[in-house]
Amino acid sequence: MSGEPFLIGDSMTGGYGKSGPDILHDCTIAVERGEIAVIVGPNGAGKSTAMKAVFGMLNLRQGAVRLDGQDITELSPQARVRKGMGFVPQTSNIFTSMTVEENLEMGAFIREDDYRKTMEQVFELFPILREKRAQAAGELSGGQRQQVAVGRALMTQPKVLMLDEPTAGVSPIVMDELFDRIIEVARTGICILMVEQNARQALEIADKGYVLVQGANAHTGTGKDLLADPDVRRSFLGG
Repeated sequence: MSGEPFLIGDSMTGGYGKSGPDILHDCTIAVERGEIAVIVGPNGAGKSTAMKAVFGMLNLRQGAVRLDGQDITELSPQARVRKGMGFVPQTSNIFTSMTVEENLEMGAFIREDDYRKTMEQVFELFPILREKRAQAAGELSGGQRQQVAVGRALMTQPKVLMLDEPTAGVSPIVMDELFDRIIEVARTGICILMVEQNARQALEIADKGYVLVQGANAHTGTGKDLLADPDVRRSFLGG
């Protein structure tokens, strides 16, 4: 399988439920180790659906998902987590009544080894979480909650981290800070696959970008290339 990306959702066609209409149409999304791949596009383009398909939350009628050369198309999301995939949904992504530390411990549920070193790495990445480790996660700001959600996913020691709209509803300053942390995570060799409404800012940090329209690939390229593409700028980035 040499030459294939570390993670690929290959020619995915499918939708929700057994008889629901197809939302994805021959859509391909791929990401290498240590790379940030971003999925952007208009509302209703199937961005989150594409990511959920990669994570096994969708019925694929055609296509396949492969991780590190292994076909995982038939695996449940839970089984994919054990294979090294971490997924952070856009909403309901923390346990609000639990403390920050308890949330991180919940992320280590599949670990049988000592996870304290990983928790220390999460605290180094997000220092505010160390400060608030004993506080109920529901009392945190939106940006801090996102840090808890990302930190919890990192506790599984994933090879791939998938983020669905990580900057939704946070201020521009918090967005920049979250993107800086995401770059740091990618530098450790983890693949990042991200769906993002803030297309311009996301493409600025992306090694690879996918513009989806109506569930199909419309444009693919490096973040820089897509930012410079007049069609992409006119259609998706406001000129």
